[in-house]
Amino acid sequence: MPVIQIVGFKNSGKTTLICKLLEILNAMNLRVAVIKHDIHGFEADRENTDTFRHRRAGAVATAITSPWRTAVIEERETQLSDLIQRFADYDMTIVEGFKQEHYPKIVLIRNPEDLALLHEVTGIEAIVFRQEAEECRDNDGTGGVLAGSGLPCYSIDDVEEIAKLIILRTMPRIRESQL
Repeated sequence: MPVIQIVGFKNSGKTTLICKLLEILNAMNLRVAVIKHDIHGFEADRENTDTFRHRRAGAVATAITSPWRTAVIEERETQLSDLIQRFADYDMTIVEGFKQEHYPKIVLIRNPEDLALLHEVTGIEAIVFRQEAEECRDNDGTGGVLAGSGLPCYSIDDVEEIAKLIILRTMPRIRESQL
């Protein structure tokens, strides 16, 4: 199953980009799953719901399902590879974060200081620059610090081109002429 990671430092625009990509991919009738990494902890269940009460009473895992939705909450960390395997029936999985994982990545750069991330991660497929970091790019769009790297560079607003790149790189059965 195709997997692409969207990585960047906090407030680099990862969630916003993913939401825009989802609109395009959904319009192509692709069923896309998203996995988000949160190192700060989170609370997905609301107080006073039945599942919240179950967890508070000591359940280490809860699930709720309806004909339209299923949610599973476990009081443990789950490996990214296990989560991706759970989503194997979907057309594609987009992973937000998990910088050190080995899947193909699109790196978001919001300012010149973020360029250090390019040396911290592997599997970079493309770079996406926010407007604040445009000075990092050459006029030909190859990226001043990336000249000769062969990596495609996009503006954060080039969402359709980014979606096209993702599809062509992760879904080889789809040809450019089909996009």
